[in-house]
Amino acid sequence: MSKTTRYRDPHQWSRPRDHLDPEKASSPIAYDSSLSDDEPVYSDTSRVTSGSLSSHVPMLGSPSRRRRPRRNGIMPHRLMRCVCLAVFVALVIFVLNLFRFTLFGRAEQVPIDVAKPVPKPHVWESFPFLKRYHGGIRTLMPRNESIPEYPGDGTLDELSLAMDEALQEGGSDQQEEEEEVRKTVQKRSDGLPMSSSAFNPYPNYQSEEYIQKYGEKVECFLDEDNQVRLPYLQYYAGVPQGFPDAIMGSNKMIGMRDDVCFDRFGRLGPYGLGYGARKGGSGAGMEGDREGAEGVWADVPPVDFREVNWAAAQNRCVIANSHRFTKLGDPRLDRAFAMPIGAPPKAHLESPPAPEKEYAKGTTNLPRTAVLIRTWHDYHYTEEDILYLRALITELSLMTGGEYTVQFLIHVKDDNLQIWSDEETYDRVLFDALPEEFHGMGILWSERQMNLIYGGLEESFERGLPVHGVYRSTFMPVQYFSHLHPEYDYVWNWEMDVRHTGHWYHFFDKAASWAHKQPRKGLWERNSRFYVPSVHGPWEDFMHTVRVETEKGTNSPNNIWSAVKDSEDKSDPYHKDHGRHGEDFIWGPVRPHEDDIMELETDVTPPTSMEKDRYEWGVGEEADLIVFNPLFDPVGTTWLLRNDITGYHREDGVPGRRAAIITASRLSRRLLMTMHRETSMKRHTMFSEMWPATTALHHGLKAVYVPHSVYIDRKWPPRYVDSVFNGGRNGASGGARTSVFGDREHNFRGTTWFYSAGFSSNLYRRWLGYKVDNDGGEEEELAGEGRLCLPPMLLHPVKDVQLVIDNGDVPDEGEVGESIADDSS
Repeated sequence: MSKTTRYRDPHQWSRPRDHLDPEKASSPIAYDSSLSDDEPVYSDTSRVTSGSLSSHVPMLGSPSRRRRPRRNGIMPHRLMRCVCLAVFVALVIFVLNLFRFTLFGRAEQVPIDVAKPVPKPHVWESFPFLKRYHGGIRTLMPRNESIPEYPGDGTLDELSLAMDEALQEGGSDQQEEEEEVRKTVQKRSDGLPMSSSAFNPYPNYQSEEYIQKYGEKVECFLDEDNQVRLPYLQYYAGVPQGFPDAIMGSNKMIGMRDDVCFDRFGRLGPYGLGYGARKGGSGAGMEGDREGAEGVWADVPPVDFREVNWAAAQNRCVIANSHRFTKLGDPRLDRAFAMPIGAPPKAHLESPPAPEKEYAKGTTNLPRTAVLIRTWHDYHYTEEDILYLRALITELSLMTGGEYTVQFLIHVKDDNLQIWSDEETYDRVLFDALPEEFHGMGILWSERQMNLIYGGLEESFERGLPVHGVYRSTFMPVQYFSHLHPEYDYVWNWEMDVRHTGHWYHFFDKAASWAHKQPRKGLWERNSRFYVPSVHGPWEDFMHTVRVETEKGTNSPNNIWSAVKDSEDKSDPYHKDHGRHGEDFIWGPVRPHEDDIMELETDVTPPTSMEKDRYEWGVGEEADLIVFNPLFDPVGTTWLLRNDITGYHREDGVPGRRAAIITASRLSRRLLMTMHRETSMKRHTMFSEMWPATTALHHGLKAVYVPHSVYIDRKWPPRYVDSVFNGGRNGASGGARTSVFGDREHNFRGTTWFYSAGFSSNLYRRWLGYKVDNDGGEEEELAGEGRLCLPPMLLHPVKDVQLVIDNGDVPDEGEVGESIADDSS
């Protein structure tokens, strides 16, 4: 059936507005339910107006079927839950795998080649090396006629000149200089320019003046029969042409001879260098330039050291000269280990045997001094070490008639060795600790022993080390030694890696004599500075400079990094004197916190005010502490051990202190007993290189830095040397971050006296005739200027010197001649 087209009433749009009930209308356009969706609907749109439409459309539409809303880009909930569950499971599996790899896996470092930045070289590395340290004996000439290669006049332009010289190739200039030097070398046929002489730095023991004051000195021998003497050292009265002057300190100023030099045979020949082992020598020094070496044994024949007992020889010498000293008492009994019942054993109090003959006594008793060689129980002694020890014992003890007594203070590093509970173990360790010729001269000590004696110290484990250890408390066994041995007025704490190219007695005696003459006024301030003669001029000018720098201060930029700052400074920051602040002079004891003060009867106070003193107090007073590097103020520096302080109150800051790098020094019994009481009674101590100097500072004792000659291997401008080594507060070596002690210690590498110096060891090996960095050696000596000849200089460190030893299988020339004569007969 065909569908009938239905037409809407054309007049329906024109019906009155109230004809429709708006609340019953289903939609804006009336919905006719009778109409089929398939039937078309026609309307006359031309007759529909906005007004009629709006009046016709109902406000509420009619109910209709609810359609599901569309979710444009939104995932259904069920699918979302599945995805989240999958992600969670994946994360759990990932974490479990991480734990599995951590527990059971093995990580390996993969090397990655990363180019490290090349460190910027230090300024001093650009300075050219000096050449004339290695001059030979064929160019010897009087020192006053030799023009030193260094240091020059110390002008301000030398820094730029030195830098320019370092950048220039300068090959032609160096060749010309070397050629000029070679022209002055004597031909071998002409012989040496001068001959050697015996070096005798001792007083005239035979003079009436000496005998009247100190008594008659008895000569000492190596054997019981008083037959074996030791030869004197041999020296040359000059220096190699152009030999440099010392850059810091002055041997001449402290009273030593600096116009002489010693070659290796003249210095060590008396102790076994230069002749074979079959004759009792070391067997070393048989190669290289030997011209003129025989003069060492011209007056006294070589000594056969295979039969020498140094302990017995030293004891005989002390007994024979006992009339020159204060009556020798016995060592104090160590009751902590001896555990005596009642009074000490009688045998311990017996005096040493009296000398067989009575000798003339003097009006003044000589002081006695112990020289403690610091070593350890498994130290390996080389042949060169033995030569060094023979020289110390001979020149300090035997030649002086017992003024010095050399002993070994041996550190037993193995705490499992029961040396204190078993005598057999003690004797065995002591026997094995020293070469046979030095048996009877050793004293054992251990860190456990020091822990027992100085118990109760606060343990901080500074740098991971115990407070009773040898590194942090080097002087604990020295303190205790002085406590047990009151017969010694002074103790030299000496090390196995120190060498001296001159005479030991000459050096020790002149150092002590110079310290004896120093006034107390301004002493601590002078002690804190390096003396640079080419910059500071004579010593009197240096004293004046130090006084002005201390009183007025300096305007050096280094003061910016000083530990002392004036917060009240309101001056013009652009004024030339801005930042210049003077300091108070040290005059008398500098006490620590009131709870730390330990006043002793041995403390020293000034007899008058500093203003009234005319550089008189201290003159003629023996020094309680003698050191060979400046006594600097560690406050404000970058020195790593400046805060290694034990037992002191720090509520109001750390106590004032001083330090001297390298523990080689002389200490008086007064100072050692003060240190002993501070440690045992007040539980005070400090790092090894601070403790003696700080104790002297707190108790008003006399401490002196002896400015011995220190040499440097490169051509530093002298004023630059002064600015670097005296780069602390107000021209001192310490008291500021710019101090040379700490991060700037690399500047010492080219010097002859510092724990990290490299030049000292190289120069000493060249002096012995060996190659260093492919320079020197036998061929160069024979073809060039001959063997080296060095003025007296203190060298540190010199370690593990291996000599070339002739084992004695080849007979000496004399023995060959004797055997030929026997065969011909």
